[in-house]
Amino acid sequence: MLVSQYNPILIAISFVVAILAAYTALNMAGRVAGSQGIAARVWLAGGGFAMGIGVWAMHFIGMLAMDLSMSMRYDALLTVLSMFIAIGSSLFALWLVSGEQLRLRRLLPGALVMGTGIVAMHYTGMAALEVTPGIVWDKTWVAISVAIALAASLAALWLTFRLRYESAQVAIMRLGAAVTMGIAIAGMHYAGMKAAQFPASTMMHHHGIDGSWLAILVSVVALSILGITLLVSMLDARLQARTSLLASSLAEANRELAQLALHDTLTRLPNRILLEDRLDQAISKADREGTEFALMFMDLDGFKTVNDAYGHDVGDKLLIAVTERLQLQLKGQYTLARIGGDEFVLLAEGGPDDAASLASALVRAIDHPFNVEPYELIVTVSVGIAMYPHDGQSDRELMFNADAAMYHTKHMGRNGYHFFQPTMNTLAQTHLQLLNDLWLAVERHELRLLYQPKFHAPAGPVMGFEALLRWQHPKHGLLTPDVFLTLAEKTGLIIPMGNWVINEACRQLREWHLKGHQEWSIAVNLSTLQFEQPTLVQTVLDCLAHHHLPPESLILEVTETTAMSNPDESVRILTELTNAGVKASIDDFGTGYSSLLYLKRLPACELKIDRAFVKELSGESDDATIVSAIVALAKTLNLKVVAEGVETKAQQDFLTELGCNTLQGYLLGKPVTPEVVEAFCRYPEISSLTTRLDQDACE
Repeated sequence: MLVSQYNPILIAISFVVAILAAYTALNMAGRVAGSQGIAARVWLAGGGFAMGIGVWAMHFIGMLAMDLSMSMRYDALLTVLSMFIAIGSSLFALWLVSGEQLRLRRLLPGALVMGTGIVAMHYTGMAALEVTPGIVWDKTWVAISVAIALAASLAALWLTFRLRYESAQVAIMRLGAAVTMGIAIAGMHYAGMKAAQFPASTMMHHHGIDGSWLAILVSVVALSILGITLLVSMLDARLQARTSLLASSLAEANRELAQLALHDTLTRLPNRILLEDRLDQAISKADREGTEFALMFMDLDGFKTVNDAYGHDVGDKLLIAVTERLQLQLKGQYTLARIGGDEFVLLAEGGPDDAASLASALVRAIDHPFNVEPYELIVTVSVGIAMYPHDGQSDRELMFNADAAMYHTKHMGRNGYHFFQPTMNTLAQTHLQLLNDLWLAVERHELRLLYQPKFHAPAGPVMGFEALLRWQHPKHGLLTPDVFLTLAEKTGLIIPMGNWVINEACRQLREWHLKGHQEWSIAVNLSTLQFEQPTLVQTVLDCLAHHHLPPESLILEVTETTAMSNPDESVRILTELTNAGVKASIDDFGTGYSSLLYLKRLPACELKIDRAFVKELSGESDDATIVSAIVALAKTLNLKVVAEGVETKAQQDFLTELGCNTLQGYLLGKPVTPEVVEAFCRYPEISSLTTRLDQDACE
């Protein structure tokens, strides 16, 4: 027998190709399993071709590594046939492991088919050798090679199936599995080569393909195909990872947008849109199952006072605390929504008894102090309950009736609950009609301004007037702001109404100036919403220019709580106004919570003491101490002091003695119409003017 030797370089190349082919198989299985439709079929075909070429090239390079001291030639047809057998086996293997399941009854036949294909490829390739006489086979080594092929196929199929999906750990495990599979494939080949024995008289034919250059060609082509396939696969994997990340980011963004669109940004509760959808679903379910549910409309009592006194930040924290306390009382199927401001709506399953028990628990839960650092705050809740289907057949009817029941609770003393009764609709309809009328009040010229005079302490002369808004309702007569101002603020109507007040007050003051009262000024109150409007400064300046008024004749009164709700922005707005010449006054001073640092920065010309302190004023009272402190503070800050609500001679004397610059109140003059003020012009004496104010004041 001829003694065969092996080229170590080609042996090393064969091992590299085997490992690379194994890694390609593992990678392609991941591509096929992670794709669908045409893409999966393309990866299956490309992967099977690359893997088959790799396995075939390993076997062929291993054969070329055998050196029999003679020029080796190969039959072209058999060589090509062995390559197609390798590609077919690889396609079958990839198809088998790309399925959803690989149970034992499918794995064993698959390993048998794949192992048989590898054996057939190897021995067909060996048969392609052009030698005479033929090769003598050692049956023992042939059996060993077949066993190795079957075992390697079984292990390769199982590992490929297990490692077909991408992850960080799988990438490392694939490399180890590829080395193991490559060694197994190479072991099978060299066991098969060991089985081949060549007689001493063996001679090579002169026809066929020369193996000297074929080794280089096969090595280069196989490595190129495997390398390109792996590169394309890795680039696709990275692209898919980025696409998946982008899709995940878009899905997360969509979820966040849905959250923002359907939930309240402060409390994270469902908003009105989501509540209406849940209410429609509840109605459908109740109709289908013949059940009932309760809709509860809840409004916090005293929240506006807290919000005005301590600012919006504290108010927001209080709303969050209220939400948490409400949720602690809720169990089972429910929807708790915040539909605006301090209004909550609860949708809960059950009958009237369940609704009453739940409403009672909610009222008790809120009726305890809230610790919102650094304050201890107290609010209560008024609840109105409407039952479906007894109190309404549609979502709008239920909401309207629950709202009516809630307003009934407020009128009955607050801090409790009431079920809807048909008689409650009268009050609710009156409330709704008033709201509808308010929308038309400006257009119908129903708004009026009364003017309360402001006197130089102690009794004159008149320095100017404060414009006070009234509504001349066609049915209800002259209405004061406490009746309609809350409605105007809730609906946003306060903005056009406030702009109308500024314009009308400036127009009226211009008439008085033209009649010789150039020393008179006009004071206008700004609501919180109006003060927050970005166009406020321009609106004021446009009114002054339109009516040809000097800016210093207009005094804008801003409440202390409004100014302190956003101190930095208040300083900016008031500075812009005062730089233009407009005067600013801090109204209701002493009722809110002020930082002296910000108060010092506010470019105001005067402080206005709230009437609540003046009402109970006497020499030894706490109110007298507070008023004295306010006057002293104002003098320190070079601010004038206006005291409103002066109704007695004792109050007049005490405030004058303290050093108040301006007095305002029923003792000196009540709010009057412009026509009454015009009549004053005929009385130059202060005493006559004061008397006239009392006689002709509008009630």
